[in-house]
Amino acid sequence: MKKDNSLQIQIDIDRIAHSLLIVCIAIEIALVVLDVFINFYEYSSLKEIQRLCNIAREDSLASWIGSMQTFMIGMTLCLIVFLTRQASISWKITTGWLLLSLFFIYMAIDDGTEIHERLGSAFEMIFKSPDNSNVPMSGISSLLEFFPSYAWQLLFIPFFAGAGLFILIFLMNELKTRQSKIFAILALSCFVFAVGLDFFEGLDKNHQWNFHTYLQKEYQLEKYTVRHFSKSLEEFIEMLGMTFFWVSFIQYFKSFPKSIIINIIFPARPSMPSA
Repeated sequence: MKKDNSLQIQIDIDRIAHSLLIVCIAIEIALVVLDVFINFYEYSSLKEIQRLCNIAREDSLASWIGSMQTFMIGMTLCLIVFLTRQASISWKITTGWLLLSLFFIYMAIDDGTEIHERLGSAFEMIFKSPDNSNVPMSGISSLLEFFPSYAWQLLFIPFFAGAGLFILIFLMNELKTRQSKIFAILALSCFVFAVGLDFFEGLDKNHQWNFHTYLQKEYQLEKYTVRHFSKSLEEFIEMLGMTFFWVSFIQYFKSFPKSIIINIIFPARPSMPSA
């Protein structure tokens, strides 16, 4: 009788997606709680610990976790690209997943290095410089003077808007379940909301749309309090959006034939010589 030397492990995609959703949201809430009590209310008197827990800082624990989460989503998408190729799925669909994987890997790098903020600042310094007398650039300078918020938004929002539209159309066509589509829509909504918060944060304090100034005056709050919790909410919403994306991508694995089966092949034991 021939012995089977392989072990098949059936992966429960729904259970993984459900567990991932719970764990990620729990971590994100914990990061907000740490920021509120350790950093804002200074339950720790050590400045280094406060900075570590400050969700608004780019060198904080929350920032690192957010970058790693985004990178892991990029790796999940790379696995989807590999499996679509193995399953001989249309090259157009495979290319779409590849573009998504590259976008999320870029976003992970951006989170860790502040690419869009730094390029936006450089863009503003170049075109709003008083030494800039280049006539063809005067239109851009005027646009920067007109735009009331951060310069990076003027520079990058067309790119992010285009990417968001592509993601929406592609995922609505490729995701197979209603639940995964809902998660994708929630994710995109989170990022629209987060960019909106960032837009209002960048407004001049006397601008009529600046709700930070309104909250300060209406509730007698300090400027730091309003700005910090606005930033905290923005970061939380961004991480929540990434969690929703991750869950929707994990659920996509159910669309592959027979779910996903990992075969671990064990070498056959050498036969023992008969006595």
